[in-house]
Amino acid sequence: MAEYNEIYARATYYDIALGRDVTREVVFVRDLFAKLAGRELGSVLEIACGPAYHARAFARLGVEAHGLDLRPEMIAFARDRANEDGVTVDLFAADMRAFRMARPMDAIVTMYDGIDCLLTQDELIDHFRTVGENLARDGLYLLELTHPRDTGFAEYGSFSYAGKRGGTEVEVRWAVNEPSHDPATMVAEVDVEMRIRENGQERVVRDRARERMYTAPEIVALARLSGKLKVTHYFGDFRLDQPLDYSEGARRMILVLRPTG
Repeated sequence: MAEYNEIYARATYYDIALGRDVTREVVFVRDLFAKLAGRELGSVLEIACGPAYHARAFARLGVEAHGLDLRPEMIAFARDRANEDGVTVDLFAADMRAFRMARPMDAIVTMYDGIDCLLTQDELIDHFRTVGENLARDGLYLLELTHPRDTGFAEYGSFSYAGKRGGTEVEVRWAVNEPSHDPATMVAEVDVEMRIRENGQERVVRDRARERMYTAPEIVALARLSGKLKVTHYFGDFRLDQPLDYSEGARRMILVLRPTG
């Protein structure tokens, strides 16, 4: 499993550049669960949560919220932000391939291409099995991934994020080395730069990690092989009426998985 250790360890700067309002996204998950399960959403786990944007937003809606991330720095940052928000979120550092909740969750979500750190099919199968073992029988698992139009096998694409808070400006430039995915492994070596401007000075933090590209059909097959989950729905945005297609309204690739049996 690959991680951007230099970038993710600087949680405050990461938050300045990549923070966003996720209210629409959590409302989508809440409404989708109610539609599929026929009851109100009671509990959520956000995997690879980083600053726990979604877990904190769920908590503000009155949902029991949990967040998991591999980086202790992110967990500490998210815990501070939850305290500032005045909400209770259970936050802990753990591996997304092997964790155990005290009781099954109604919904589990992995946002921002969080599964791309799982570099092999076996790793993703292990992850799906673990998710399935921690999901309620009528629960759902939601994956948010980059839309296929925005990335590809031969050309990864380039992405940048920027923000300002107080006197600090942060820009994160993803894939500055113009990587491509290895045709045999579907893994790309991706360089990232974090440019931090504060106190009249600029410094650059550089990082590199490997990322795995997964297609929707591959996720369907690997979920089936896990014996725990199956893909049931596809969306192109956080709207119940937006299918996964190449229309202007489809901005992301969102897959919904549910327990088998």
